[in-house]
Amino acid sequence: MTIRLPAPDGSLRTYEPRTDPLALAPAGPSASRTVFSAAHVVADPYADTTPDGPAVDWDATLAFRRHLWSHGLGVAEAMDTAQRGMGLDWAGAAELIRRSAAEARAVGGRIACGAGTDHLPHGTPPALPRIRAAYEEQLAVVEESGAQAILMASRALAAAATGPEDYLDTYGHLLRQASEPVILHWLGPMFDPALDGYWGSADLDAATGTFLDVIAAHPDKVDGVKVSLLDARREVELRRRLPDGVRCYTGDDFHYPELIEGDEQGFSHALLGIFDPLGPLAARAVRALDTGDTKAFRKLLDPTVELSRHLFQPPTRYYKTGVVLLAWLAGHQDHFTMVGGLQSARSLPHLARAYELADGLGLFPDPALAESRMRSLLTVHGVPR
Repeated sequence: MTIRLPAPDGSLRTYEPRTDPLALAPAGPSASRTVFSAAHVVADPYADTTPDGPAVDWDATLAFRRHLWSHGLGVAEAMDTAQRGMGLDWAGAAELIRRSAAEARAVGGRIACGAGTDHLPHGTPPALPRIRAAYEEQLAVVEESGAQAILMASRALAAAATGPEDYLDTYGHLLRQASEPVILHWLGPMFDPALDGYWGSADLDAATGTFLDVIAAHPDKVDGVKVSLLDARREVELRRRLPDGVRCYTGDDFHYPELIEGDEQGFSHALLGIFDPLGPLAARAVRALDTGDTKAFRKLLDPTVELSRHLFQPPTRYYKTGVVLLAWLAGHQDHFTMVGGLQSARSLPHLARAYELADGLGLFPDPALAESRMRSLLTVHGVPR
């Protein structure tokens, strides 16, 4: 049985789906690496809403998190993968944090949740004290839920800050208040253009210096840093300059195998959006490192990079569309609908290639279901059988 998939040039090509999935049984977490999957949210397709009024299918959303925990992964909640700032507002994110943290306690899963300032009004940047108060409000919700906090990069702070000192003051204020060590998140402008020049400079060397100054001033309050710059060399250099005990969580969806494997001077842990669709396979690969089997690790994970680079191609911030497509094809949700209507953010040829690459990796537990659903998507778009 074959399926006809559209190519970027408008032609149709024939693809023969595989019939056997990769067998990936649930198992416990890795002992050698701390690994989080940033998780997507499942929209409620029956809600009578608008792009500005997101509705979440809580049952399906929490079921997907149980799927990730069952394979030994931690869940990074209410991050950009969950469409923070791209369809999911703070009210929805706060509810997501509370529900997911409660579910994590129930199943013994690890969870860290994003705290930012995205409930501030758009327009003229607010004064720095108001930005700090907004961070405090969200940090309190995360801590009250019992989850670890991730201090997310702030569009408001990027707009209001006049230089590095404003970042040092703001983050110093927040870290002094945090009840437990947090994860600091450096999200590059390829994921969110509004964050260009974060840490007070568009010069990445200068920005890195400020970032490290923040950590050095409060090393006891920083569990680790998540770096999402898609620059492996820069991440390795940063990793080597971190204080003892501060982890580097790679957020590099282009170079994650080599960064997680590491070198003679250390390695990166992981907090990755690509581990949403790769969850079970990624978990198995990382567990191979527990016994030092780097060949098995790379054999499993290296072939996934082509899919990840495809999903995260520019405009990178729309990678969530491919992630949700693959969740639907894999049977984790019953529809291909996203909050904010973001299912329309990628072209049909892009989605077809994502299906082909994921199928080739054996990611779909039921390849026949994935094929049937892909055919239905193609039909809706007018592709002849």
